[in-house]
Amino acid sequence: MVGGGGREHALVRALARSSGNPRVVCASGNVGIALDAECVPVAETDGAEVVRVAREVGATLVVIGPEAPLVAGVADALRAAGILTVGPGAAAARLEGSKAFAKDVMIAAGVPTARAATVTTVADGMRAVEEFGLPVAVKADGLAAGKGVVVARTAGEARDALTASIEERAFGDAGAVVLVEEGLTGNEVSLLAVCAGEAVARFPAARDYKPIGEGNTGPNTGGMGSVSPVPDIPDELADELVERVHRPVLAEMARRGIPFNGVLYAGLMMTPDGPKVLEFNTRFGDPETQALLPRLAEDPLDLLISVADGTLADRPVQVTPGACVAVVLAAAGYPGTPSRGDVIHGLEAAAADGAEVNHAGTARDDAGRIVTAGGRVLAVARLGASVADARAAAYAAAANISWEGMRMRRDIAAGL
Repeated sequence: MVGGGGREHALVRALARSSGNPRVVCASGNVGIALDAECVPVAETDGAEVVRVAREVGATLVVIGPEAPLVAGVADALRAAGILTVGPGAAAARLEGSKAFAKDVMIAAGVPTARAATVTTVADGMRAVEEFGLPVAVKADGLAAGKGVVVARTAGEARDALTASIEERAFGDAGAVVLVEEGLTGNEVSLLAVCAGEAVARFPAARDYKPIGEGNTGPNTGGMGSVSPVPDIPDELADELVERVHRPVLAEMARRGIPFNGVLYAGLMMTPDGPKVLEFNTRFGDPETQALLPRLAEDPLDLLISVADGTLADRPVQVTPGACVAVVLAAAGYPGTPSRGDVIHGLEAAAADGAEVNHAGTARDDAGRIVTAGGRVLAVARLGASVADARAAAYAAAANISWEGMRMRRDIAAGL
């Protein structure tokens, strides 16, 4: 497993449940993952280094969790070394690494999406705002850790977002090019599928809650919680969405000579005019993975091997009945500058309450205590017979955990 966040912790735990009883090694992991797997330090975006570590530990399968190694071509390096890998090569990872590229692919594939303009100056951006009308989404073209999107409801907010991205380089080179997109209304949904070439095995729909505040207020984050299933996206509709979104994109990528292997995650807005794609990710979502994998009813190792070796069958991924809700606990100051070094209390009590507590931004201090070390610190997930049951159980488990300034949305999966 390549990565060291909450998504990777959920994947490590899922793989550990495999009947194949695999030895799981995480490069580079975190202090929570280290409780469940071996952790090896590595520069995650250095393909040669990841290949070296994979060979040293005798890895027969590598699963790449985060987007940065994918965009950097780590999957290409692993495949060139003859190592089975789950994750697209750099060319295919541009679906996530460049929003302008993804928009071009969607248009060519006939996938429904919002009108957009790609701009490199504030003036051009404001002309697009005038053309589309308010609100608009201002999106950094490149990777920005889930924070590169501003929904501007006034011209001033749009100008500020464009200026921050293009002129002030708030997101570094990732924001030098900006996508200005017409505003859409409706319910958002995440639809993830593992893919091998043009074979698709979809997960049930999930919903991610990105704004920091209750009622979807405040700045965007990497995600403050998730739920699966989503009652307004039943399996039949999810199948239709795969036919309208995933398959055309995979076919267009194949037409361009860019095969896709890994996870294709479509972020969708269910508008009054029908579903429209907001973005693509080319890896498991975080925190959606924390709400999806506890429901997995088939062997995760077998599933991922079939993705890596191209034997994946077209079908829905098998899951257990019921629901899962994951609630993210974030550090003080997030999504700005998060506080670090705050001692975390109650982890054992939460686990004893039946929760799967996935570590994302944690470390150990000099006294060996587990402390905050990032923005999104933990995700507390619980299964339930219904969404309401899973939600109640997740919040009950999260109530055991505390640290100075801890942030948590109280409305994850409430009213969906």
